[in-house]
Amino acid sequence: MHLPLVVGVDGSEPGLRALDWAADEAALHGVPLRVVHACQGERYEGAALAPDLAGPSGQVAAEDIVRAAMSRARRRQADLPVTTAVVPEEPEYVLLRESRSASLVVVGTRGRSGLADALLGSVSLAVATHAHCPVVVIRGNHDNRATGGRHARIVVGVPGAPTAAVRVACEEARRRDVVLEAVRTWRRPPRETVDHPLLAGSPEPGYEERAAKELEAALADAPPDVTVHRRIAEGHARRVLLAASHEAGLLVIGRRRPGQLGPRLGRVAHTVLHHSGCPVMVVPDPE
Repeated sequence: MHLPLVVGVDGSEPGLRALDWAADEAALHGVPLRVVHACQGERYEGAALAPDLAGPSGQVAAEDIVRAAMSRARRRQADLPVTTAVVPEEPEYVLLRESRSASLVVVGTRGRSGLADALLGSVSLAVATHAHCPVVVIRGNHDNRATGGRHARIVVGVPGAPTAAVRVACEEARRRDVVLEAVRTWRRPPRETVDHPLLAGSPEPGYEERAAKELEAALADAPPDVTVHRRIAEGHARRVLLAASHEAGLLVIGRRRPGQLGPRLGRVAHTVLHHSGCPVMVVPDPE
């Protein structure tokens, strides 16, 4: 049995963009789409509602939101199995629970708060940090499509140790038949410069070479039918990945293993989730 792809909708325009992307992704993977609306009230109003949802009174009911979402998904992918759920709880708790039995959870950047989606909303951040399955946060100019568009390639940030993110990125690139750009960054320690008197005449410390070896190790099991472009870049990982995101269709990053304080997102993940130019997939490492 295929686990469903879950998308959270709340009646906002970012939520509907997430729905479009999720419908395409579910069809691509051949899995059902589950549309979930979590709420504490029964009716909503305000300027943050998507224009095609608000009724004459400016209000919309929870059932209207999921009904409109189902119709929109089926117009986009006619043969896609779609189910819906309205749950009277806080959205982050509902989506985290849904992630236990989902193949993927898709969320928008911000919901009906009315705030610009330049920054990530609290629900999206909580889900990306704690979900039990991969999470995609829909950001950037992605043409509302999971495949195709002007920027079809996938970028994956490769850390110093192997992670599930690399494996998932390879699978997504093969499924989409696009190029995978694997990026490993490196930095020289701040106090270590080539013109330091103590280093004069000594060989380079080899940080770039180490990064290259780590990249090759991470890609050792990459499928032979996936075209991988390897990139070694000096600089902050968050800056390099942000720049790459503006020319990509999907950016894949890993999430640290749970520690004493539970799952964590590092500075790189926080930065790209808030500012990426394309959708970001966060892949948790196995617990």
